[in-house]
Amino acid sequence: MAEDGRRGDEEDRGPGAAYRGVAVMESLLEKLNALNYEEEVLGKHNMKNLSRHYFVSSPYLASNPGEQFYMFTIIAAWLINVAGRPFTEPQEYDEPNATVSNILAELRAFGVKVDFPPSKLKSGSGEYVCFVLDRLAEEALRKRGFTFRKTNYPSENTEEESVVEDDAELTLRKVEEELIDEGDEEEENVMDLEALKLRSTHTEAETSSKPDEILESTVDATEWNLEVERVLPQLKVTIRTDNKDWRVHVDQMHQHRDGIQSSLKEAKSHLDKLQEDIGKTLEKVSSREKYINNQLEHLIQEYRSAQAKLSKISEELEKVKQEMEEKGSSMSDGAPVVKIKQSLTKLKQEIIQMDVRIGVVEHTLLQAKLKEKSNMTRDMHATNIPEPAAGLFA
Repeated sequence: MAEDGRRGDEEDRGPGAAYRGVAVMESLLEKLNALNYEEEVLGKHNMKNLSRHYFVSSPYLASNPGEQFYMFTIIAAWLINVAGRPFTEPQEYDEPNATVSNILAELRAFGVKVDFPPSKLKSGSGEYVCFVLDRLAEEALRKRGFTFRKTNYPSENTEEESVVEDDAELTLRKVEEELIDEGDEEEENVMDLEALKLRSTHTEAETSSKPDEILESTVDATEWNLEVERVLPQLKVTIRTDNKDWRVHVDQMHQHRDGIQSSLKEAKSHLDKLQEDIGKTLEKVSSREKYINNQLEHLIQEYRSAQAKLSKISEELEKVKQEMEEKGSSMSDGAPVVKIKQSLTKLKQEIIQMDVRIGVVEHTLLQAKLKEKSNMTRDMHATNIPEPAAGLFA
């Protein structure tokens, strides 16, 4: 499926897309040979010579992505160094994404536009790999002062045979070739090429024979015009343009480029004028703002002081309002009377409790006095006890 998709992409891009990588690879190999890569790269790393289709990606060629990617990074690093920019030679254990990103960054530093993702280079082969190496090789050759000269072909004095063909026959050949490519897409009004060819051949044969006398037309001009109008639709040849033709795409690209450039010039002039007008307007606005600020500085100060006083007065007014609200609520509210009654009730209860406690204390004091009196009486009786007889203890 991948091969079918790849072939489909190549067919959409044109019939020569499949061989574009081959041509770029052959050109790259010539440039590498001019840079003496065999001794400086292959001899240093003990590698074999590159084949004419080494970096070409094709289902008909054997591939080794690991080896091709390593060879690509080694050659790219060497070309960058030759081109005059220091670049560390990658190793086998380096991160492929980082290595590819560094190579593309160096390629952009040379002014080359890169419009493809780095993942296109991780396979080690393909159109983008050949493109990167080819541009780096050009920069290396430019650094070393190497240039390709045009080929001087030897002049040959050969007599060309002049073949005079009828204009009608040449037109028929071109029309026949284009209609054969179109196949079954011809319209109903397309003329019969074979019949026309036979007719032109028969006419040519008749005209080639020498007439015995001068020919005079005996056909009426009106009938001739009517016949011409009748057969005119059959003589029209419709040639359809193939949208897949690369020439059509190139012409469209040139037209679009010219249109973009002309539109860009007009838009740029308008934008420059608009930028200039906006800059002048901003300068005027800033100058007017400074002038107004200078003229109204004292008024602004007065306004600020008045605003400060107003804030103080507002605070005092709020305090007065709160006090008035509190006094008004206290005068119209019976809560203080209720609080006084509650306080009196509580005071009476406390007085009763104090009376009870005083009674208990008096009772306790009376009991203590009676006990002390009884103790004193007992002690007094105890002092009048007679002494025991001495004979009892003799």
